[in-house]
Amino acid sequence: MDPLEAFATLDLRVGRILRAEPHEKAKKPSYKLWIDLGPLGLKTSSAQITELYRLEDLPGRLVVCAVNLGTKRVAGFPSEVLVLGVPDEEGWVVLLTPDREVPLGGRVF
Repeated sequence: MDPLEAFATLDLRVGRILRAEPHEKAKKPSYKLWIDLGPLGLKTSSAQITELYRLEDLPGRLVVCAVNLGTKRVAGFPSEVLVLGVPDEEGWVVLLTPDREVPLGGRVF
């Protein structure tokens, strides 16, 4: 498979975090997120982003998510999408986000 075909197999979409709560049952500090992906609906995710992000700052934030990797249960919570980020110099996750408003559910290409 050529690299462009491989990339095309990932379905990366933009969503907006509507709600965030502590994920107290997770082994590593995490948040439970509810993300609006527009026409794809509301999806959940468990994200280890507690070092750089406060709960109260997450609602309303745009994020990039992989939406076609299947659902994984993380400490009893269904994580339906993978919220994408990159590590900073300390190894903490920095969320990937568009630099302006875009339609929810928009595909990354």
